[in-house]
Amino acid sequence: MPYCREIIATGIGRRRFEFLSENPTNQIEMPDKLKIAIVGHTSRGNYGHGLDVCWREMPEVEIVGVADANEKGLADAKARLGAPRAFADYRRLLDETKPDIVSICTRHPDQHRDMFLEAATRGIHAYMEKPMCLTPAQADEMTAAAKHHGVKLAIAHLTRYSPLEDVIKELIADGAIGRVLEYRGRGKEDSRRGGGEDLWVLGSHILNLIHVFAGDPEWCFATMEQDGRRVAKEHVKPGNEGLGPLAGDTVHATYGLAGGSIATFDSVRGAGAGRPWRFALHIMGSKGIIEILTGYLPQVSILQDASWSPARSGKRWRPVSSAGIGKSEPFKGDPRLQGNITAARDLIQAIRDDRNPECDVHEGGMAIEMIHGVFDSHRVGAPVSFPLKTRENPLVLI
Repeated sequence: MPYCREIIATGIGRRRFEFLSENPTNQIEMPDKLKIAIVGHTSRGNYGHGLDVCWREMPEVEIVGVADANEKGLADAKARLGAPRAFADYRRLLDETKPDIVSICTRHPDQHRDMFLEAATRGIHAYMEKPMCLTPAQADEMTAAAKHHGVKLAIAHLTRYSPLEDVIKELIADGAIGRVLEYRGRGKEDSRRGGGEDLWVLGSHILNLIHVFAGDPEWCFATMEQDGRRVAKEHVKPGNEGLGPLAGDTVHATYGLAGGSIATFDSVRGAGAGRPWRFALHIMGSKGIIEILTGYLPQVSILQDASWSPARSGKRWRPVSSAGIGKSEPFKGDPRLQGNITAARDLIQAIRDDRNPECDVHEGGMAIEMIHGVFDSHRVGAPVSFPLKTRENPLVLI
């Protein structure tokens, strides 16, 4: 029976997949073609960032059906995906097609917990759009369900699956920027989502990367403002895109990390007007800086300058690709499509190996925890420790 093995190439850390003819003894037996169900919701998060179409490009899987509560959206998705069956109710899709994996595509996280729990109770693994859910309490439920039912959940933070992640880790380990002092992140800070919404929608990517490179944070201290005033009860409203209670056009957050370094995330509505945005993570070291944008093949640059100032040192930023510093990127395809394919194949291999996906339920839950750490610290006016004691949205308690 053919199976897929992920190979990490020596030196540059590039991920690729190889299909072999025999199943090694430590592999879990699985069908030649895995059955994939796809769930979207037109006008309520749609089909995310390509979490539906990636499966069409994978010969090792078979799309068995699609669900969408919107009639026109369902018809369009059925045609787009070549799905043999279509359902208005995703529960019927799961019951009648009995997939191995469900792709939960909708971007609105208020639907994620219920969709995953329905899949988990049926023994179905899942690939899910970020953010994973709405609250730490929901993350707890999803983590418990995954463990109890023996299923895997992979979250589509596509930068996590990038071959550049390994390159960056090697650069840091080799001392290319010296001792890491600070992780500095910002959102897009546009006029529509800057502040609290930016923290959710774009900040979840940045917080996930901080977690990946720095490990679990220990504490958070944060403040939030609305129109120049400290966020209070009257500012809390239902957020856009199913984000739950939300407030603030300005967010300033600091996280304490093991080893003495810190991380920050900031977003001020309207402060990032125009392009290029400052939306990125900067890893600030004693000998330089690494700048990371987001995506499967993000723009990554390095400044090997202890002053952090090219104007003073005369040193220049240099690009970093999956082939290394100053080298051209060898991959030339659609990075979003390839990112989702890589994530999907990692999930498949995680199921076969009975291991965690690269971006698993713990990582997805930690991003939620870090977001809510901002809300809880603002609420109490003091640092809060992780894991948070407040498991529901702290903004409703202001």
